[in-house]
Amino acid sequence: MKRIFLPVIIMIFGFVIISAYAKTGGGKSLGAFPEVPRIEKEELKSLLGNPDVIILDVRPHEQWLLSDKKITGSLHADHEAVSSWASKYSKDKHLIIY
Repeated sequence: MKRIFLPVIIMIFGFVIISAYAKTGGGKSLGAFPEVPRIEKEELKSLLGNPDVIILDVRPHEQWLLSDKKITGSLHADHEAVSSWASKYSKDKHLIIY
């Protein structure tokens, strides 16, 4: 049961957050998951520093540590522990998860 629960929660949470962002007109749908809105890098750049936007890097911890490519101001969050961090962000904020 635990094996199924966490991935389902992650998918639901991601969909809810991305859907909320799409309702503001910011997202675009592309690729293998057309229902998941996308954001162009120019639009993301314009949002950097906006206090209403939180950018979460959910790459595996080791990959994140070793990477020299990180979005300025982004926060790292464990993609396998959504339940431990999901509730700490205000529902009034736009979460951009990558």
